[in-house]
Amino acid sequence: MTTSFLIELTVLILAAFLGVEVISKVPTLLHTPLMSGTNAIHGIVIVGAIIVASQPDQNGWIRFVSLVAVALGTANVVGGFVVTDRMLEMFRRREPAKPEEKKE
Repeated sequence: MTTSFLIELTVLILAAFLGVEVISKVPTLLHTPLMSGTNAIHGIVIVGAIIVASQPDQNGWIRFVSLVAVALGTANVVGGFVVTDRMLEMFRRREPAKPEEKKE
Protein backbone atom coordinates (compact mmCIF):
# COMPACT_ATOMS: atom_id res chain seq x y z
CA MET A 1 0.00 0.00 0.00
CA THR A 2 1.12 3.47 -0.70
CA THR A 3 1.67 6.06 1.96
CA SER A 4 -0.95 8.43 0.58
CA PHE A 5 -3.61 5.69 0.71
CA LEU A 6 -2.80 5.00 4.37
CA ILE A 7 -3.02 8.70 5.19
CA GLU A 8 -6.37 9.02 3.42
CA LEU A 9 -7.68 5.89 5.17
CA THR A 10 -6.53 7.25 8.55
CA VAL A 11 -8.27 10.58 7.91
CA LEU A 12 -11.48 8.76 6.88
CA ILE A 13 -11.50 6.61 10.03
CA LEU A 14 -10.75 9.57 12.31
CA ALA A 15 -13.47 11.65 10.62
CA ALA A 16 -15.97 8.81 11.14
CA PHE A 17 -15.14 8.55 14.84
CA LEU A 18 -15.25 12.33 15.25
CA GLY A 19 -18.60 12.52 13.45
CA VAL A 20 -20.13 9.83 15.68
CA GLU A 21 -18.78 11.56 18.78
CA VAL A 22 -20.10 14.99 17.77
CA ILE A 23 -23.54 13.75 16.67
CA SER A 24 -24.01 11.68 19.83
CA LYS A 25 -23.60 14.85 21.94
CA VAL A 26 -26.38 16.77 20.13
CA PRO A 27 -29.45 17.38 22.32
CA THR A 28 -32.72 15.91 21.09
CA LEU A 29 -34.22 19.37 20.60
CA LEU A 30 -31.52 20.31 18.09
CA HIS A 31 -31.34 17.01 16.23
CA THR A 32 -33.95 17.79 13.55
CA PRO A 33 -32.59 21.25 12.60
CA LEU A 34 -29.05 19.91 12.51
CA MET A 35 -29.99 17.00 10.27
CA SER A 36 -32.04 19.25 8.00
CA GLY A 37 -29.07 21.55 7.58
CA THR A 38 -26.64 18.75 6.85
CA ASN A 39 -29.05 17.26 4.34
CA ALA A 40 -29.19 20.60 2.56
CA ILE A 41 -25.39 20.56 2.32
CA HIS A 42 -25.78 17.56 0.01
CA GLY A 43 -26.31 20.13 -2.72
CA ILE A 44 -22.50 20.17 -2.86
CA VAL A 45 -22.57 16.44 -3.64
CA ILE A 46 -25.01 17.08 -6.47
CA VAL A 47 -22.82 19.80 -7.99
CA GLY A 48 -19.69 17.67 -7.62
CA ALA A 49 -21.34 14.64 -9.24
CA ILE A 50 -22.57 16.76 -12.15
CA ILE A 51 -19.07 18.17 -12.66
CA VAL A 52 -17.51 14.69 -12.59
CA ALA A 53 -20.12 13.29 -14.99
CA SER A 54 -19.65 16.18 -17.41
CA GLN A 55 -15.93 15.55 -17.89
CA PRO A 56 -15.15 14.18 -21.35
CA ASP A 57 -13.84 10.64 -21.81
CA GLN A 58 -15.23 9.26 -18.53
CA ASN A 59 -15.69 5.54 -18.03
CA GLY A 60 -19.25 4.25 -18.05
CA TRP A 61 -19.11 3.20 -14.40
CA ILE A 62 -17.98 6.69 -13.34
CA ARG A 63 -20.98 8.20 -15.12
CA PHE A 64 -23.23 5.60 -13.46
CA VAL A 65 -21.86 6.34 -9.99
CA SER A 66 -22.27 10.07 -10.69
CA LEU A 67 -25.89 9.51 -11.71
CA VAL A 68 -26.53 7.56 -8.50
CA ALA A 69 -24.84 10.34 -6.48
CA VAL A 70 -27.04 12.97 -8.13
CA ALA A 71 -30.19 10.92 -7.46
CA LEU A 72 -29.35 10.19 -3.82
CA GLY A 73 -28.11 13.73 -3.15
CA THR A 74 -31.29 15.18 -4.63
CA ALA A 75 -33.46 12.88 -2.52
CA ASN A 76 -31.50 13.92 0.57
CA VAL A 77 -31.81 17.64 -0.18
CA VAL A 78 -35.56 17.38 -0.81
CA GLY A 79 -36.01 15.25 2.31
CA GLY A 80 -34.06 17.77 4.37
CA PHE A 81 -36.27 20.62 3.24
CA VAL A 82 -39.44 18.57 3.84
CA VAL A 83 -38.33 17.76 7.37
CA THR A 84 -37.44 21.41 8.00
CA ASP A 85 -40.84 22.54 6.72
CA ARG A 86 -42.65 20.05 8.96
CA MET A 87 -40.53 21.11 11.92
CA LEU A 88 -41.25 24.80 11.35
CA GLU A 89 -44.96 24.00 10.96
CA MET A 90 -44.99 22.91 14.62
CA PHE A 91 -43.96 26.41 15.73
CA ARG A 92 -46.54 28.39 13.76
CA ARG A 93 -49.40 29.90 15.66
CA ARG A 94 -52.71 28.31 14.97
CA GLU A 95 -55.63 30.61 14.63
CA PRO A 96 -58.48 29.81 16.98
CA ALA A 97 -61.51 28.21 15.40
CA LYS A 98 -64.09 30.78 14.40
CA PRO A 99 -67.49 30.27 15.94
CA GLU A 100 -70.09 29.31 13.38
CA GLU A 101 -72.71 31.90 12.67
CA LYS A 102 -76.21 30.82 13.65
CA LYS A 103 -78.88 31.11 10.99
CA GLU A 104 -82.29 32.19 12.20
